[in-house]
Amino acid sequence: MPRARNIRNRGYPKSWRFRYDAYYYRVPKGQEHLWDGKKEFHLGRSLSEATAEWAKRVYRIEHDATVDALLTRYKLDVIPKKAAATRRGDMQALINLRKVFGAMRPRDVLPRHIYKYVDTRITRSGEEGRATGLYEIRVFKHVFTKAVEWGILDRHPFKGEVRLRGLEARDRYVEDWEIAQALELKPKRNSGSVLMIQAYIRLKLLIGIRRGDMLRLRMSDLTEAGIMVRPHKTINTKRTARIFEWTPALKLAVEQAKAARPIDISPWLFCTREGEGYYNEDSGQASGWDSMWQRFMTRLLKDTDVRERFTEHDLRGKVGSDVASIERATDLLGHANKEITKRHYRRKPELVKPVH
Repeated sequence: MPRARNIRNRGYPKSWRFRYDAYYYRVPKGQEHLWDGKKEFHLGRSLSEATAEWAKRVYRIEHDATVDALLTRYKLDVIPKKAAATRRGDMQALINLRKVFGAMRPRDVLPRHIYKYVDTRITRSGEEGRATGLYEIRVFKHVFTKAVEWGILDRHPFKGEVRLRGLEARDRYVEDWEIAQALELKPKRNSGSVLMIQAYIRLKLLIGIRRGDMLRLRMSDLTEAGIMVRPHKTINTKRTARIFEWTPALKLAVEQAKAARPIDISPWLFCTREGEGYYNEDSGQASGWDSMWQRFMTRLLKDTDVRERFTEHDLRGKVGSDVASIERATDLLGHANKEITKRHYRRKPELVKPVH
């Protein structure tokens, strides 16, 4: 009888094993529930029996799987490619979605189930529950998009069928006068806090890069040619490093950022009072920065005419909206394709000339 090494050499799956006069499948970690909870699944004593059982199992997983199996594949194939902060949020979303939808078949998930899920969240936790529910449904929506891509479903069961306030792309456009008042807010100290946020806003509106990439900027990235940016997010993102060439406005914004640092020998362009960077690579969070931003927004609403908060991400939306063309916006924001730019970052109303 052939040994395990001969099975692989003959083109059978590398996780097949032949021992004890039978064929076995070594189940990948995290997929045990798809194979009767076993770490090593018995396929059969003969090669024909093993092949038939393998085909039956694989077909069932691919074409008649439960949502639980679909979420597991998404967890293994998709989430690891996301940024750290997104991975953490998506993993928690899968846990909650699995509790409600896990036993269902993917094709049996209907729009009414989605509405009920969010309504239940609101009933239990109010607006906070709504926000969490909407986030989880966004993840769920992408799970089913991948299911169509994988050939498990022929069509998405609720894409375009569900209308939930807040599920659509954010459309907050920050007006120029709001930016002006934010930059005129009087600081209480000669460095840090307000001055740092203002310097950040000025620089962000010139280069438009993501928060994580902004907070990762080092003094060594300020090269003779310009600001070197190495993007860390890879999904829908150009992976190549870019250099933003120096202009008088860009040089001034960087000098203001350097002057706002509480520790002028820090290797980071934006740093804490201890000279450390704000972005935590392990957690994917920048909690200290986020807290400082929220305090800045609170003062902005209290001391100026601005009446609606805007997020750091809304500044990126303003950059994508204020440039003349979508092609230019896509290039500036570093997107791999213009559809992402169009959906999320072209927020300013288009100016259209009448016929006459």
